[in-house]
Amino acid sequence: MQVRGAVIWESPGPLEVVDMELDDPRPDELQVKMVASGMCHSDDHHVTGDSPLTGCPFALGHEGAGIVTKVGPNSKGIEEGDHVVFSAIPSCGHCRWCASGMSNLCDLAAGILAGPRWTDGTYRLHLPDGRPVGQLCGISTFVDTTTASLDSVIKVDKDIPLDKACLVGCAVSTGWGAAVNSADVQPGDTVIVMGVGGIGASAVQGARFGGAENIIAVDPVAFKREKAATFGATHAVATMEEATELARRFTNGQGADSAIVTVGILKSEYVAQAFSAIRKAGTVVVTAIGQHDAVGVPISLHDLTLSQKRLQGSLFGATNGNWDIKRLLNLYRAGSLNLDDMVTRTYTLDDVAQGYKDLHDGTNIRGVITYQ
Repeated sequence: MQVRGAVIWESPGPLEVVDMELDDPRPDELQVKMVASGMCHSDDHHVTGDSPLTGCPFALGHEGAGIVTKVGPNSKGIEEGDHVVFSAIPSCGHCRWCASGMSNLCDLAAGILAGPRWTDGTYRLHLPDGRPVGQLCGISTFVDTTTASLDSVIKVDKDIPLDKACLVGCAVSTGWGAAVNSADVQPGDTVIVMGVGGIGASAVQGARFGGAENIIAVDPVAFKREKAATFGATHAVATMEEATELARRFTNGQGADSAIVTVGILKSEYVAQAFSAIRKAGTVVVTAIGQHDAVGVPISLHDLTLSQKRLQGSLFGATNGNWDIKRLLNLYRAGSLNLDDMVTRTYTLDDVAQGYKDLHDGTNIRGVITYQ
């Protein structure tokens, strides 16, 4: 069938909306008519070349939700008409990582930036002239209808609005999990969240869920500082210097229990600032990404050892998509997770470039493409 989607022809390179041909689902696959897709900064990293893709053209988008229109053989209980949320990280359920409760590190993720389906090396998207188009994360949610593996989707209840549920497929799981799982926020903690975009706003909510007494949001953009209180921040400041001073004031000079780095473009000095802001035996959690070849963090090795500090990477918030996506949506339904205020603006697919301009301008917590 003919579909439309946003692709890049090279990385770095701009997004362009084009017509494509989509194959029907094969065994263990399904076809989904998209309802909404969040506009994550990770996609923009491919556009700018911070995280380059090989094998272009590539159809981008990895945070979305929609309605099943076709299923292939062995559909594992998913039927046409079901509502699904895509998980940015697929889960096979039986590799070492899935079997040990770390499905965010599933071995299938090794193929999510390759382009073809990881099972057999074939493609589901093609240009009208027959050239294959890679699918980001095997899903490409910037396409109005997409074919994906069952390992990448979670069936959700039909009463949950999909234009909000789409956020749980990446930003919310990543930020909330960074606080709850990776930082292990405890009641009474003092937490710094560095960067208040979609992931940062979710980290603030995760810290609140964990019972933190002081949640200090840091962002140079005034609009984002103002919005931070909506998600549970107790304080919002423009710089890490201000955040560090506040954290020490709240803890008798010790420093924050944890600092979560959720900036749009990671730089080594940001990690160092977070490291300096935490107490002895505190934790820095890094979810942000920057240039793929950047190395080195200017931290004191003396402080690392003698203060017993912990520097923790966090992929997908160390969450289990098959369980945590449903759990987070249940929290949303119960009023304990705020997804509504995360969506600052909605866009059509043709406005995808404007959506990313707004992201760079700092005017969105999360922009969402809506298809219906």
